[in-house]
Amino acid sequence: MHFSMNRRAFLGHYAGGLGSLALASLLGQEAGAGSSTELRDPLSPRPPHHPPRAHAVICLFQHGGPSQMDLFDPKPELTRRHGRPYSGEIETHFHTQTGNILGSPYRFHRHGQSGIALSELLPHTGRISDDITLVRSMMTESVDHEAALRMIHTGKVFAGRPAWGSWVLYGLGCERQDLPAYVVLGDPGGLPVDGVNNWSSGFLPAIYQGTPFRATGAAVANLAPPADVPAAARRNQLDFLGQLNACHRRRNANNPELEARIRQYELAARMQTSVPQALEISGETVATRRLYGLDNPRTAEYGRRCLLARRLVERGVRFVQIFLNGQPWDTHSQNAARLRDLCAMTDQPSAALVLDLKQRGLLDSTIVLWTGEFGRLPISQGPDGRDHNRHAFSLWLAGGGFKRGHAHGATDDFGYRSVEDVVRVGDLHATMLHALGLDHTQLTFPHEGRPDSLTDAGVTRAEVMNDLLA
Repeated sequence: MHFSMNRRAFLGHYAGGLGSLALASLLGQEAGAGSSTELRDPLSPRPPHHPPRAHAVICLFQHGGPSQMDLFDPKPELTRRHGRPYSGEIETHFHTQTGNILGSPYRFHRHGQSGIALSELLPHTGRISDDITLVRSMMTESVDHEAALRMIHTGKVFAGRPAWGSWVLYGLGCERQDLPAYVVLGDPGGLPVDGVNNWSSGFLPAIYQGTPFRATGAAVANLAPPADVPAAARRNQLDFLGQLNACHRRRNANNPELEARIRQYELAARMQTSVPQALEISGETVATRRLYGLDNPRTAEYGRRCLLARRLVERGVRFVQIFLNGQPWDTHSQNAARLRDLCAMTDQPSAALVLDLKQRGLLDSTIVLWTGEFGRLPISQGPDGRDHNRHAFSLWLAGGGFKRGHAHGATDDFGYRSVEDVVRVGDLHATMLHALGLDHTQLTFPHEGRPDSLTDAGVTRAEVMNDLLA
């Protein structure tokens, strides 16, 4: 078959957006195009290594490093010694701005049958205290934002590695053929620190990277077909594109990169109808809207994204991450005031997500993780701020086989260093993969001449923390 215009020129002149090419590829497949090149779909569902406790993850990521001693880890000693010099050695990020001990101005209250103590800034999290595992003994490897973000998302402080959502997708595949398995619900205000690297597939094939969705307006850029193209002309374009794709596929048989790209176009075509349905919340009840705080301007935006996360996992999406713009929890100044504002925005929607999943019978099969990349120091930076701390931070998990109403680990009297039942980031990754039915030592991909993994099990030591699991 001979065409007077080559494929590159035609696509550059006529494609009219991703939607056209996507639908053309899908139609070509349905017409039998490329039937001689039947490669295994890299997104097809795959069996886990062992029976899973959970099938999906929702990560509520808090960029910047939330202050553990002001939110989750009460330290009376800080209050008693407020304003005095810190007598021990301490690692700081901005060493020229170190001050005296900074006590928390916020009171802590015990909640639920578990009696977990939480800051007064987190009354809604208090409502779910009997449903969460609160880990107070986390530690990481860097006090630098970018390196710590890479550590929590990819398992190493180095750039270029796959995000944990990509590993989950690579290990388990996709449950739906019309929705991406790894979705990122970004902040409308902009990208987080380190941008798209937070959901990159790194050295895994690009098909496993996260797919950003907008919470309002068009969910995915360039997905909808052009509105000004007449139906007959569009039909001719798509037919011609189908022939071009089939010809190109035959000339490049057994090309996995080409096959992966075509699969992505096919997914994009199917997404044109499924994505708007998944993100349409008009059918949600008034009670559900109020639960997430959609009636409150302070919580409405974050609440909408938490609600969309529930709708996505309800429809078979494997991994959903919610990000904030910039690094709002990076409280180098006005720590107390900024924490109050941030908790006012995120506390109710975060708790609502757990409550909503629970009442719909989805919590047992969904892991909800609330975390940042590191914690804060017990001394002041300037008059009222806190510097970065890699030696201790707190996070909580709910559902997916994790213990309910359980507080794990402890820090020293000042909240500076994790000292009891310490959990490293690699341990967290290994435990979450275990809950999803994946063995972190077996979930590997060839990289630089050896099998690599999320925990890099051949080089580093990571353990499944069975004390966190029910």
